Amino acid sequence: MKTSVIKYLLCLAILLPVTVSAQKVIEMKGSFLTQLQKRDSILIADQLKYGFKLDGVKEGTRFLLPDYSKNFMDSLEVEVVSPWTIDTVKVIKGKKNGPKEYNLEGSVIVSAFKEGNYTLPRITIGRVNMDGKVDTLIFNPQTMDVKTMPVDTTKYKMHDIKGQIRYPLTLKEVLPYIVGFDLFATLVIGIVCLIMIRKKKVEGVSKSDEPAHIVALRKLDHYRGDKYWAPEKQKIFYSGITDALREYIVARYGVEAMEMTTAEIFTDLKDKGIPKDLFDELRGLFERADYVKFAKHTADNDENAAALPLAVRFVTSTYQEQLDQDQADATAQAQPAPAQEPQREDDSAYMPK
Repeated sequence: MKTSVIKYLLCLAILLPVTVSAQKVIEMKGSFLTQLQKRDSILIADQLKYGFKLDGVKEGTRFLLPDYSKNFMDSLEVEVVSPWTIDTVKVIKGKKNGPKEYNLEGSVIVSAFKEGNYTLPRITIGRVNMDGKVDTLIFNPQTMDVKTMPVDTTKYKMHDIKGQIRYPLTLKEVLPYIVGFDLFATLVIGIVCLIMIRKKKVEGVSKSDEPAHIVALRKLDHYRGDKYWAPEKQKIFYSGITDALREYIVARYGVEAMEMTTAEIFTDLKDKGIPKDLFDELRGLFERADYVKFAKHTADNDENAAALPLAVRFVTSTYQEQLDQDQADATAQAQPAPAQEPQREDDSAYMPK
């Protein structure tokens, strides 16, 4: 036994930066065997801590612990189920800045899987002192008496497995679910009502008799000034202007401009009687808006300054043409009293100051 321990210690010493100058075998009495489950006896498969205690270990001392992972006892009924752990029980300060001392406790977890009385092997460890000397510490073994639960075969009777016991539900248990469901249903109904009210308001506004050019001019007025001319805001600027013009084109000419590309819009607008110069300028505005929105183009200040007045001029000019046509048709049918000509929107007001 001692020969195998010495070989084991020498093998581990090769891996440690120490010089083995002497070796001394010391018999110790600090071993212990304690149960993790506090019982008055040890039963099969109970787990126990088997280890040693050392007091007054000087700071810097190292230990070589035996490897129990492969073989703990010749009998396989007792096995190590958890490896070594070293715990510091107490720290003792040294005198006048001297090295500290520690009370240590090292242990493994063992368990027996068969009834019987077992004498555990002695714990043999190596202690490497500060001066490089290696001492072999041998701790006294412990005895483990493992018992099993006795079965009285004369009175033993097998029974079927019983099903799960079901208890009746009480109002106290169900009440939180009822209250929670009521609150959730109230919340859902409230959200649905708000959505329906808001939808009706939107439909009411969209179905109002307000002229299309008034709606378009109100939306375009939101982009007056140069606050949207910054490069990071130009996408909002050109999207807002072209969306307002698309809605106006839908209402004025019946062209489904909201779902069309720029090329499709101006293909359908060719035969709508729009002046050529205004038609070309408007198409240029839409194409520039496409570059800004989809190609990350940055328009200069001159292009930004001309965008909104052009949109306003298109709305007011085409609306005025429609108004003149309606008046001409009415004059052809009857001779009404002369009416005051509506004042045309002045697009110079949309130029940045």
